[in-house]
Amino acid sequence: MKGEMHLGRLANDFERVRAQTEALAAPLSAEDQCVQSMPDTSPTKWHRAHTTWFFETFVLRPAGVGPLSPEQFDVMFNSYYNAVGEQYHRPSRGMLTRPSHDEVTEYRERVDEYVLSLLGEGVDDATARRIELGLHHEQQHQELIVTDVKHLLSYNPTFPAYCPNELSDPESAPAGPRWTSHPGGVATVGVSESFFHFDNEGPAHDVILEPFAIAKRLVTNREYLEFIEDRGYERPELWLSAGWSDVQQHQRCAPLYWHEGSDGWSVFTLHGRGPLRPGDPVTHVSYYEADAYARWAGARLPTEQEWEASTSDPEAAPLGGRAPWTHASQPRIYGACWQWTASSYAPYPRYRPAEGAIGEYNGKFMCGQYVLRGSSFATPAGHARRTYRNFFPPNARWQLSGIRLARDEG
Repeated sequence: MKGEMHLGRLANDFERVRAQTEALAAPLSAEDQCVQSMPDTSPTKWHRAHTTWFFETFVLRPAGVGPLSPEQFDVMFNSYYNAVGEQYHRPSRGMLTRPSHDEVTEYRERVDEYVLSLLGEGVDDATARRIELGLHHEQQHQELIVTDVKHLLSYNPTFPAYCPNELSDPESAPAGPRWTSHPGGVATVGVSESFFHFDNEGPAHDVILEPFAIAKRLVTNREYLEFIEDRGYERPELWLSAGWSDVQQHQRCAPLYWHEGSDGWSVFTLHGRGPLRPGDPVTHVSYYEADAYARWAGARLPTEQEWEASTSDPEAAPLGGRAPWTHASQPRIYGACWQWTASSYAPYPRYRPAEGAIGEYNGKFMCGQYVLRGSSFATPAGHARRTYRNFFPPNARWQLSGIRLARDEG
């Protein structure tokens, strides 16, 4: 009976998560869903097809079901699983006008039918775990759909709005005391509980921390604007060498989506373009920009161990819901934007990736990237947890990334 109840909840979660992806795609035309605005983004249609291919490849085929798609899908919608086979050239995903939007919808419905049928018949624990992983994988792509669509629409001179009802930009940050002190010492980081988590969140291990202080809230647009007005983008002493090269090469002068006009600063959001709101958390800054701002402010970025040791988990939320926007004891740390840390994305002690193609999910990216913690307003529920390790290259700006400061004490 316990197994039947578990599979029943898993089936409900499956339907809810899959429906959420379609809800995020609903405001977009077929043309919107086919375009790729830069190599790091993907078309919405590709996200919808890839997450479906994941269930077909890693759940249905091992169970003896299928194939449910043309063999070309194994190349077109394989993201980076080398053990599965060849992948289509990532920067060219926007060239995939076929299959059509409607054909991808039919593909999703076909795979959904077979996965739900499989769950109804009963599956073993290994298959159930792969389905659960597939759902969390799809939720990651839901957040990517939002950020990728925002980047795409920002190129349109009409500055169109994309605004599903369940998504909205974060509200202004509250005023109040800025810093909270931590005594340092031995702290345990990483996952030790049995709830779902990605492999890169564990194993749990002890670290030694020096005394430090960490900000209770995130850096705001108003504060970042002071950095700009103090010629922050023109002062090489504030920047890492690679960051200064990035600023010079791309002529950075403000966060992504900011625009200075005759009537002041404006910003492109999911609701279109509007006046910059000074009290909002600053978003769409790179690691380089976050680090330079921290130096200018007489502070630094926290390590991911400091971030985790000083931050409690947000309130629980169901798998298929949305992330909480605030947490009573830590306003604006969750549900506003991801926060860069000073930590390179690397394996924890005793980390071992899973065997087979699934093992390519996280471990092989542990090079040349930095860890972000927290969550954004586009983060699905359950992913806004204390141990979650997001990661991007230091020059990435199209994600909802912001700044939380730290400083040494003692």
